[in-house]
Amino acid sequence: MTGGDIDALLRVTSPTYRGETPPDIAFGTYDGAVGRLVLAVSGKGLVACSYDDEHTVFERVLKYVGAFVGPDPGRLDPVRRELDAYFSGRLRAFATPVDLAIATPFARTVLQKTMAVPYGTTTALDEIAERIGRPRALRAVGNALGSNPVCVVVPCHRIVPGDGAPGEYAGGAAAKRHLLTVESRA
Repeated sequence: MTGGDIDALLRVTSPTYRGETPPDIAFGTYDGAVGRLVLAVSGKGLVACSYDDEHTVFERVLKYVGAFVGPDPGRLDPVRRELDAYFSGRLRAFATPVDLAIATPFARTVLQKTMAVPYGTTTALDEIAERIGRPRALRAVGNALGSNPVCVVVPCHRIVPGDGAPGEYAGGAAAKRHLLTVESRA
């Protein structure tokens, strides 16, 4: 989707779209090594870095975060630069703050523990369940990881099943393998 397409989408779908006025939530895309990611940045931080399509992410952001969503490259470009640096192996930790407003309270707990998993390492799903005090909630933890609204930046790709296999990932198995490969070169 081009900038003009996003602008047209916003005019039709956002009742509060104001054109030239800076949006409350900056919205756009990033095309990188793992395909297209849809980005949204609130005043608190990165709300979305998602493999879902633009319409789905737009509706989710509109519902949970803000009423005025629109293009604002100046707010998205720092995230894009960090993603470029990450995929080229030059960035190990994102400086962009994360806003988990779209996640459920349980998912926020899981994702916060996930953010503590160091670059270049993996942690077993059952270890994350232990860390949040819910050792038997493996399916719920897996669902929280699967619904991560801020993929790549919140590194759910670093969580693997107990058998050490890569496991499932919102961006697909190839994307997860690519992210783990990028980090293993460190």
